Amino acid sequence: MSARIQSIERAAAVLGLLTGRSRRRGVVDLADELDLPKGTVHGILRTLKAVGFVEQDHESGKYQLGAALLPIGSSYLDGNELRRRSIAWADALATQAGESVWIGTQHQRLVLVVHHVLPPGGPLQKLEVGRSMPLHATALGKALLAHDRDVAGELASGGLMGYTSATVTDPDRLAEQLEVITARGWADDAAEFMPGIASIAAPVRGHGRGVLGAIAIAGPVERICEGCTPRSELVGYVMEGALRVSRELGGGAW
Repeated sequence: MSARIQSIERAAAVLGLLTGRSRRRGVVDLADELDLPKGTVHGILRTLKAVGFVEQDHESGKYQLGAALLPIGSSYLDGNELRRRSIAWADALATQAGESVWIGTQHQRLVLVVHHVLPPGGPLQKLEVGRSMPLHATALGKALLAHDRDVAGELASGGLMGYTSATVTDPDRLAEQLEVITARGWADDAAEFMPGIASIAAPVRGHGRGVLGAIAIAGPVERICEGCTPRSELVGYVMEGALRVSRELGGGAW
């Protein structure tokens, strides 16, 4: 087996941290998290800055992802089959439900958003394509975890982070939720990741009925839920949307 190149692994780790919850980080912060000397991290950042992969804020001195990464990310999204096959159905679902629609897939133990549709006629919002979200605290993520218990076990053994007071952080309770999700075919969360926001998701399948990703609608809790329960008509819309995208990907009926 060929030896891996340590400098590239370290540069990738730096870029990975800059995509996290705090997207602007300082040298000391990065060095502490990576357990590397500050001089090493500074050299990596200086090189990444020279090629445009990171940028430095003049006032704070902290670093963030650079514009040179944008064409790379765009190329990945353009070639992503899940995204290409789901765009038309995602638009239709957003119109039908009157809420935002998200398409996501599992990437490095997170949900990677590959497509995002804003609700028609709604207030101006930021498109979140390329955003990473936790698997255990979102409907998208739980729809994926229900079909990948190995990853669910790994996450539980490493500790489940709480994002709001509603986030499920108990491994046994999460396991119970995943059993229910598997049986009924859809997942939900009510303000588990973002305060005041609820979502409903269903898995998207491809050839061989393997789960390739998930599709979700999201919006204010009071619009998505009736009391503590997701509105049945919205669940139906999401399930139908997932079925249509699955058919586009060769997943057939399920």
